[in-house]
Amino acid sequence: MAKLLLNLRNVEEDESREVGELLDRNGIAWYRTEPSPWGISFGGIWLRERGDHPRAKALMDAYQRERSQRVRAEREAGLRDGTAETFATLFRRRPLYVLAMLLGMLAAAALVLLPFVLLRG
Repeated sequence: MAKLLLNLRNVEEDESREVGELLDRNGIAWYRTEPSPWGISFGGIWLRERGDHPRAKALMDAYQRERSQRVRAEREAGLRDGTAETFATLFRRRPLYVLAMLLGMLAAAALVLLPFVLLRG
């Protein structure tokens, strides 16, 4: 029976590909389900054999530690050399997008707080 190894919610495509390659290199049978077009399910990487889960989990833990260190180092290097995306660079590149997102957040916060304001008054 299949066992979910990795929910693909917020997983970058390169990470998903690397996990598949890791499983292949270690002889672990797996398959991928794609996310639904409506966002109801987010897809996943599944192990075909439940018995492979402990070994796959150990491999994933090691992979994620290595990836975390690598991504942090890349981010720090980008911040040092000025190539990393920051709020300021995003605002310079896409000012209307940033303003629209900020207004959306403000509207959402206002809707959440509105009942408390009405109850107080």
